[in-house]
Amino acid sequence: MTPRPFTIHVADDVLDDLRARLARVRWPDEIAGEPWRYGADVTYMQTLVAHWRDRYDWRAQEAALNRLRQFTVPLGGIELHFVHEPGVGPRPMPLLLSHGWPGSIVEFRQLIPMLTDPARFGGDPADAFTVVAPSLPGYTFSFRPGQPRFGVPEIADLFATLMTDVLGYRRFAAQGGDWGAFVTSYLGAAHADKLFAIHVNLLAVPRDRAAAPATLGPDERAYLAELDHWLREETGYQAIQGTKPQTLAYALTDSPVGLAAWIVEKFRTWTDCDGDVERAVDRDTLLTNVMLYWVTGAINSSFWPYYARNHSPWPITAQRPVTAPTAYASFPKEILHPPRAWVTRVYTDLRRWTEMKRGGHFAALEAPAALAEDVRAFFRDFR
Repeated sequence: MTPRPFTIHVADDVLDDLRARLARVRWPDEIAGEPWRYGADVTYMQTLVAHWRDRYDWRAQEAALNRLRQFTVPLGGIELHFVHEPGVGPRPMPLLLSHGWPGSIVEFRQLIPMLTDPARFGGDPADAFTVVAPSLPGYTFSFRPGQPRFGVPEIADLFATLMTDVLGYRRFAAQGGDWGAFVTSYLGAAHADKLFAIHVNLLAVPRDRAAAPATLGPDERAYLAELDHWLREETGYQAIQGTKPQTLAYALTDSPVGLAAWIVEKFRTWTDCDGDVERAVDRDTLLTNVMLYWVTGAINSSFWPYYARNHSPWPITAQRPVTAPTAYASFPKEILHPPRAWVTRVYTDLRRWTEMKRGGHFAALEAPAALAEDVRAFFRDFR
């Protein structure tokens, strides 16, 4: 299990094929009315695709990603891809960063330097981390056709093995959002002995109305209204990805525009952008994230955690709680905000709860400085 250095290089014929597909898009019609109400807006997608086809520079983005130290290692029947950036400080703490869907290591490009070299950004070098940021199994560069599929528990177990057995860290810190928050939380439940603590910006609390007490406080009523809206209006993608992912995969593997629409709509819906996604995430970053799915052909396998979650018990419960010390950063435009009383049922050692001023679901992209500061502040007590 010796890691091998990895450099991203997409073959010219893959890029030529992409350009040809972008030149012959067959656009759908759109119901008149409010843009984005029914999904990805045609006018916006036409603008984005024109930029992708005529002005976007993949080679520049590829070079920027390659400035990160990347590796692969044979683990769990796959070639696991990960970033491994050493910290600049007297005693850097090893920190596992986990992304989610439809994200990638692109989310961490600004965040990683803030964590590895805090002094460069006006911080204390004593707060430095050595960052390990894997591509989730089945995602982008951690994908090969026909490989085993991984749900949240299996990903967490694999990452624990990466950190301890492969990289030799006896104990480590962990942080994550989206599926990465579920993975991080599961580590805090099943591998607490290997962790200093965990930090998440999404809580893996069961989304069950039946758990509500008979008498509700204001925060509980607000959460249930938020949950009702989420389940009614925002979970269609989960239904198809969690039941018949293979059918959707044909469209998104064959059409780059279809893939971009499926992914970009989530970035617009889940970010703190006031309806303009590029206020939260710039156009080239959006496209680079899409590109990692396109050039690797990994979209189908990236659906698997949804299928596994839909056909397995909820991974974090009061019966199997998170016992590792936990911090939570609550971003205002996150998809759900469970009340603290419900959170402590499953996160039994919740030590920090920070109400962030701005940002949404993709915190590492939207507010990297604020996220980095909260992570540094929390783990300071464990050094």
